[in-house]
Amino acid sequence: MELLEAFDRSYEAFDQRVLRVEDEQWTAGTPCTEWTVRDVVNHVVSEHLWAPWLLRGATLAEVGDRFDGDVLGGDPKGAWARAAAASRPAFHRPAALSGTVNTSGGPSPADAYAWQMTLDLAVHGWDVARGIGADEHMDQELARTLLERFGSQIPQWQGSGLFGPSVDVPGSASARDRLLALLGRRP
Repeated sequence: MELLEAFDRSYEAFDQRVLRVEDEQWTAGTPCTEWTVRDVVNHVVSEHLWAPWLLRGATLAEVGDRFDGDVLGGDPKGAWARAAAASRPAFHRPAALSGTVNTSGGPSPADAYAWQMTLDLAVHGWDVARGIGADEHMDQELARTLLERFGSQIPQWQGSGLFGPSVDVPGSASARDRLLALLGRRP
């Protein structure tokens, strides 16, 4: 699966789950044990507020702290819609993925950044679904693609604080379940 197709599938799944969150579900727990549904969505919205800036070549200093803290305000769904309205086209802009972006880990190829954002959308979409008790389906082709791309990298990220330790799943587990288990989730 090509990058932008994977990004779009992850985006669509995350978007649909955010739209399903009921008012009383924003405080529900998620597989990210320190985060509520609102916290997960706030994280993703913040990342997508950063994306257009980074894809245009902005430095971290230029962006500053404008996307720190609560970026959802009183309208979490609207905040997501506004962030996505700028972020999604930024990823699709001609040549946007051929350059370098500045991240907290240093300069990174834009396509690698886009793959990481795709993984973030896919996994946090699942987190939101689990948190609100919605359908936890993940496109199997997308899950296979992400597992192939990140499966060998994820163990190197253990201990970074980005996710919990991997969990065991049966050898017959689906690509989705293997991906989620590598990222510390219990599918």
